[in-house]
Amino acid sequence: MKSVSAVCAAITMALPAAVLAQAPAADDTIIVTGMKLEERLPGELAKYGTRVTTITSAQIKTLGALDATEALQSLAPGLFINPKNGPFDYVDISFQGSRTSEVLWLVDGIRINNRLYAGTTPLDTLPASLIERVEVLEGGQALFFGTQAAAGAINIVTKAFSESPDGALTLGGDTNGGKHADGYFRDKFGKHQIVLFASEDQSPGLQPYPDADFQPSSTDRRRSYDVMNLGGKYALSATDALTLTGAYQHTTAKLDFAAPARSAVNFNARDEDLASAKVDFEPSEAAKFYAKAYYHRWTSHHTQFDNVVGSPGTLTRIDDKAFWGFKDYGANLMTKLALNRGFEYFLGYDFQNYNGSDAVLLIRPQTENVHALFGQVRTTSDLIPNVFLSAGVRYNAPSVGKDAAVWNVSGQFIIVDDKLVLRGSVSTAFRLPTAEELFADDPNDELGNPNLKPERTFGGNASLSGKFDLGGPSLHWDVIGFYRRTKDLIDYDTFNAATNQDVFGNVTGRVISRGVEGILILALSDSFSANSSYTYTRSKRDTSALQFNRIPKTQFKTSLDYHPGDLPMGANLTFRYLGDVYDTLSGGIGRREYGSYAVLDVGARIFLDGERRHRISANVDNVLGRFYASRVTRGTSDTGASYLVHNLGRPRTLRATYSYQFE
Repeated sequence: MKSVSAVCAAITMALPAAVLAQAPAADDTIIVTGMKLEERLPGELAKYGTRVTTITSAQIKTLGALDATEALQSLAPGLFINPKNGPFDYVDISFQGSRTSEVLWLVDGIRINNRLYAGTTPLDTLPASLIERVEVLEGGQALFFGTQAAAGAINIVTKAFSESPDGALTLGGDTNGGKHADGYFRDKFGKHQIVLFASEDQSPGLQPYPDADFQPSSTDRRRSYDVMNLGGKYALSATDALTLTGAYQHTTAKLDFAAPARSAVNFNARDEDLASAKVDFEPSEAAKFYAKAYYHRWTSHHTQFDNVVGSPGTLTRIDDKAFWGFKDYGANLMTKLALNRGFEYFLGYDFQNYNGSDAVLLIRPQTENVHALFGQVRTTSDLIPNVFLSAGVRYNAPSVGKDAAVWNVSGQFIIVDDKLVLRGSVSTAFRLPTAEELFADDPNDELGNPNLKPERTFGGNASLSGKFDLGGPSLHWDVIGFYRRTKDLIDYDTFNAATNQDVFGNVTGRVISRGVEGILILALSDSFSANSSYTYTRSKRDTSALQFNRIPKTQFKTSLDYHPGDLPMGANLTFRYLGDVYDTLSGGIGRREYGSYAVLDVGARIFLDGERRHRISANVDNVLGRFYASRVTRGTSDTGASYLVHNLGRPRTLRATYSYQFE
């Protein structure tokens, strides 16, 4: 914790006394200023038929979430996201019936998906404290964002610029031995704006499996983590029309990788850098433009020493700082034009250079370039009042693999002001093959195929939304239907007997996902609100009646928040229910069910002064102490037999934090 404590202290010492003397922002203050063309894109897509859910930093702080996964697990409707073993770990994801690989993740508009592997998510080092807001875009979003956005795109926006100085310092801990510290500061000086933020989370860890699932040979029985983030942003408003922006974020982490047998030492040491520079030029409402360059370096060194069965104290070296990682850099250009009344036009170009390798699973160093052109035309209310329509196309040309073209048509019909709204979108999308699928060459295991075609998806979303004013209380409701069909699915397709390797290919058949989603948002008064969502999904191959592995059929989420303006306190409750989830395991274990459980979390907060500068929060996760499996897997016993292993969800945990906020 020394590193973050030093950063937080430095931020505090740098603040002028006049800043510290001013009153803080209110409990639920949201500061979003100077939004340019790229930042406005999710809101504009919502206007043209895409359902967009925005999760704010105030909601995340009320929840007491440690990482981005926890915030989304409770607050994002339609999204199933389940950490394997607590905070800062790999997760299973399904968005409206998707597989993990069909969701695109962005940080400040920069894609962060790990294209070494389709199922390795980028969320295990993203703390909740750096988040300003999260924008959840439902349905195929390949038009603007490209590969992997088949089911949707989720953009995590880090701390935004502010027109006036503000900041906060937070310290906390939990009953699992976890410790947390974070701080941020932002201000404006004439034409200049800055944001600084830092955080660190560390814990000796949770028990990843039930006692009965550990083998005697395993001596590392807690999954620990230590994650540190440092970042900053700078903006220069050179003129009223021209803005220059730069951002940088660095992550250092040590993440245990749990194993039920033979494990003595098993961890990944992570370093990650995310940098961008952008020019926004908006001379008029008729012409807006931005150009952005980005660089993403993700490196991990895997270390694993296993105990030798039957020889206490003897270790076998599996890996010793074995490298796996990637570099991803490129540029985005986009312009918005209003050349004639009734229409708007978007034109854009993307370039991406990606290279990666893995010494653990033997993916040799490879480089791939992707060029993409895209365009969209939209109607405005000048053409048809209360109706907003759009259509667009994107063409991708990768240096390895096949070219891909996709299209999107969407619209919104405002039937009765904001009381009744109909939205819909139909689109195609794609997922480019990963480095593993293209280049893997692991002896006696798997072999890549550089001739793979992209996975191609056709789908649609439709929703009807309404709002009732009940003479004080208000009710907002949404009913959503979705459908998605995927072909050219990438999986093991053939077997090379000469090398004893499974070979990747585009398998025959299709995957069909369809379902419904319902959302209710109730504001009973200025002091009490409730938010609930229910999702039913049927996702299967067209040749099978079985639900796809690790995709739940049903899930229900609800959250209640009490936030009286006249009392120095607040309280919240979050309830999640997950229906049936299955996975099919090798080694003779077969298909197993591990869902059908409910988790209840509660929290409270107290403000120690009338200006709400000082805040103490307490949250209890899994209040009922429910034992549940977040995932099942196959283990190999000390005698060499296969057996069923349950990954454990978070146990009952008390977390407490103190926060000081200032303006």
